[in-house]
Amino acid sequence: MLTIKVLGPGCNNCKNVESAARKAVANLAIEAEVIKVTDYADIMKYKILSTPGLVINEKVVSAGRVPSEAEITTFLTNAMMEEG
Repeated sequence: MLTIKVLGPGCNNCKNVESAARKAVANLAIEAEVIKVTDYADIMKYKILSTPGLVINEKVVSAGRVPSEAEITTFLTNAMMEEG
């Protein structure tokens, strides 16, 4: 199972990343846990300069922008290959 973290204070961009991640998970029909990380200290552990951030299995795959659902699907597919 993949662990997906959306890093950010809860702004619209953060919500858009979370929504796109959930859609990508549903489209791939995979098991994944989507976690919102809103605590500033926890976000800073990932050493990103701006939010929103997207972390899959503790690897930062995107920061400071809203990746498309297609990009997130690619990130998830790559993470599954690394896991597998």
